[in-house]
Amino acid sequence: MTYQPILGTLGFIVSPDRQKTLLVHRTARSNDAHYNKYNGMGGKMQSDEDVVSCIKREIMEEAGIICEEIKLRGTINWTGFGPNGEDWLGFIFRIDRFSGTPFTENEEGTLSWVRIDRLGELPMWEGDRFFLPMVFDDDPKVFHGHMPYKNESPSNWSFQRV
Repeated sequence: MTYQPILGTLGFIVSPDRQKTLLVHRTARSNDAHYNKYNGMGGKMQSDEDVVSCIKREIMEEAGIICEEIKLRGTINWTGFGPNGEDWLGFIFRIDRFSGTPFTENEEGTLSWVRIDRLGELPMWEGDRFFLPMVFDDDPKVFHGHMPYKNESPSNWSFQRV
């Protein structure tokens, strides 16, 4: 069987003092699969772009800022993740420097700066708790993970750092 995942990006914007990250609280649409969850920003890659162009476009659309320093922190193969059990291959970025003033809201919900050391207190996808520490740590190695989902929850998590 040919593996044909949806390709997407997910970015976490870091504040200048490196203590906070800009998240969207997805409350705009009650039928949203991400409803009431906090998340980074990103989305599906278009056929005419690479992953870096995708994250830059998504961050501009969703937060209104220009990414100036982007670091690939990892990739995740989310099988069975989507609302219809789709497979996703996600490229996870940390945006360490940006220009402009971020929006306070977008079409998905409100944007707010959240302390990185308090992320575990927020409603978010259960699986995000596994990889988020690696997004913000100082290890220069990139992580590559596999997180199969079943019934909207991760059934396993494995990764390598190289």
